[in-house]
Parts: sequence; structure tokens; C-alpha cells
Amino acid sequence: MVADKPTDTANEQNDKLDVLKSTQTVVKKALDKLGYPDEVYELMKEPVRMMTVRIPVRMDNDKIKIFTGYRAQHNDAVGPTKGGVRFHPNVSEKEVKALSIWMSLKAGIVDLPYGGGKGGIVCDPREMSFRELEGVSRGYVRAISQIVGPTKDIPAPDVFTNSQIMAWMMDEYSRIDEFNNPGFITGKPLVLGGSHGRETATAKGVTICIEEAAKKKGINVEGARVVVQGFGNAGSFLAKFMHDRGAKVIGISDAYGGLHDPDGLDIDYLLDRRDSFGTVTNLFKNTITNEELLELDCDILVPAAIENQITEDNAHNVKATIVVEAANGPTTLDATRILSERGILLVPDVLASSGGVTVSYFEWVQNNQGYYWTEDEVEEKLQKVIVKGFDNVYRTAETRRVDMRLAAYMVGVRKMAEASRFRGWI
Repeated sequence: MVADKPTDTANEQNDKLDVLKSTQTVVKKALDKLGYPDEVYELMKEPVRMMTVRIPVRMDNDKIKIFTGYRAQHNDAVGPTKGGVRFHPNVSEKEVKALSIWMSLKAGIVDLPYGGGKGGIVCDPREMSFRELEGVSRGYVRAISQIVGPTKDIPAPDVFTNSQIMAWMMDEYSRIDEFNNPGFITGKPLVLGGSHGRETATAKGVTICIEEAAKKKGINVEGARVVVQGFGNAGSFLAKFMHDRGAKVIGISDAYGGLHDPDGLDIDYLLDRRDSFGTVTNLFKNTITNEELLELDCDILVPAAIENQITEDNAHNVKATIVVEAANGPTTLDATRILSERGILLVPDVLASSGGVTVSYFEWVQNNQGYYWTEDEVEEKLQKVIVKGFDNVYRTAETRRVDMRLAAYMVGVRKMAEASRFRGWI
């Protein structure tokens, strides 16, 4: 009689899906591989600064509603911290902490003079008016104004925030500071000091990583079968870029389900029909689930939605040759191991989605020098930065005989650890 395989307890399952704990696990492995002592991990495992704020806003019904906001600053040894602000009902302190660590890693991978930061407000912008959103945006800046600024911590757009929200935040900070300060925040409209290419930056970075990964696997992007989970900012632009490069986008999905056509979907038609939150599948009857979408037979799979989508439960069923993470944390550590053992090339989120912070850096540089670049200049510089970062991570994975995620973490933490050491912190 064969004994049953032991099953994980509820706590063990929760730990595996805990983005902060899984991030800390890989940071520890990376530092151990690089030979750093335990005190370096003790410094890196949590943000050096975490602020929780309460934001009172008068709503349209004339009642005052109190919103909770967070700002995490992971490590500022290299330079000012940098990271987005998300508006979402599921924002939590633990998530914001993990995301700030990821931002530090992204900045290290593409060699930017930043540490990682992240912010969030617990709210549902889909149920709020324009005026209410402005009130929350300005209230958040007033609450965190003492710890942010162009030489301290530079916010940016994230989930459910956009250039308009960044404009309100910049205006509020400039009022507090008593002079126009565009370098306080990135992701602004062009007329307020924004950069060309910022809106599509994350998707452009993912596209560059897909092209580099395809070269390693001997896949021609033209004609390749691509599946994109998520049709928001990153997913929709990515689907368009892949379609324009001659790839067959055979599957896309949003929060309501997925669409599949083995001959390739009409991406331009879907982009025209989607709403402001990236929803389009509710217009169709013959949809598939997000779970089914992840297991489609394809060459390149791009999770561009939310975390914990590829787990040990479905990793064995992934049929892609390459998985490129456009979302934050879409693949668990157990699933990463399974995909690696199966010979699937996984390009991790901290590398693949670093295009956003790279062009944010370009915007900050342009604000500081008062000289603005053309879209072609931005794209050319982005290409060089992402390719260099990809090559560095891929070479580390090959020489150290580790998977791409651990290699990316090793590359990402090294600069931060060295800067902390030279400062005498550790």
C-alpha cells in the first residue's frame, strides 16, 4: 500500500502565496549565493521606512470618508526611492512592503541610481467620481509630503492610477513646496513635464525581454503563438506590440474571462472595444476561464494580470516554451521550480517589467535638466538598458547554474548591498 503524499497545511499554503514571505525567501537565497553575511539580509528583508496615513475626503454625498494609505521606502543607500502608487480595494501593508522590495531589485537589475519605494490607498476608483479621486490623490500627498520629494522618494502611476492622478499629486506637492516641482513624480502628462514613451514603457520592456528570450530559445517572434493574461495597460499594449511584430496572439483575458482563437485574435478590434478598465471579454459569449487560458498550447505565455496565477497546481500543465512575467508575482516559487525543471525559460517580473521604472528614471532626468527627449531617443535608450539587464541576468543564471528568478535577485541586490556596505550601514 502506497502512503498518501502529505498535503500542506493551510498556514503553509498561505505562506506560499504570501508575496512578502516569498520575496524575502528569494532575497535570502540571493544574498547567500553572493556570500553576504546575515545582517545584510536583516537590513534588506523589510523597508527602512514604512508610513501609514489616514486621508479624510468629503464625498459627493457630503459625508466624510476616511481612507487608509501606505508608503514604503525599502532602501535608499543607492539613491532616492522610486515606485508607484496604486488605488485598489485590496491594497495592504504587506503587499506594499513586498512591492517596494521588488522596485529595489528592478532598479538594481537595470542599474538605476534608485532604491525601491511603493505606495497604495485602500479604495475602489471604479466606484468613485472624478472629484472624489482628486480629493484622495491630493489628501495622500499632503499626508506623505514630509518623506517624499525629487531627492527623497519619487512616486509614479500603478494599478488604477494614471497621468491625471499624477498631475493632481504634482500640483498638490508644488503648492506645499511653494514652487513648481515636476521632478517630484513621474508618469505625468507631457504638458506637465512627462516623458514620451512612459505610458507604453512597461509593455515595451516586456516586448524587449520576449525578443531576447525568443533568441535564446531559437523562436522567431514573427508567427509565434502568444497568450497574454490581462488586458489592462501592460497587457493591452503588449498584445498590440506582439501583433504588430507579426506574432499570433491566440489568447487574451481580463477579470471576466478569456478569449481564444488558434488562428490569432483581431487585437485592433479588441482594443477598440475595451473599456477604461481593460475589460472586453464581457462582450463575447464563447469565453474561456483564466485557468484554461494559462494552459493553452503556445510558444510564449505572458501573465500580465495579478499575482499567484501559476502555482504548483497548474505549472505542470503550462505548455509554453517561454513564460515572461509582465505582472508582479504571477508565478509562485514552487511553480518557478517546476517550470525550470521542465526546461521552460521563465523571465521574472523584476526583469521583464522594469521598463516602467526605466522610463520613469528618464522622465526624472529630463525634469532635472530641463531638456526633453524625442520618443525615438527614449525607445533607443530603453532598448539598450533592458537588453543589458537581460544579458546580465541570463549570464548569471548560466554561470551560477540557477533559475532566472534567483539570478535576477542576485543581480538586483548586489548594488544595494554594496552601497549599504560602503555607507557603513552593515
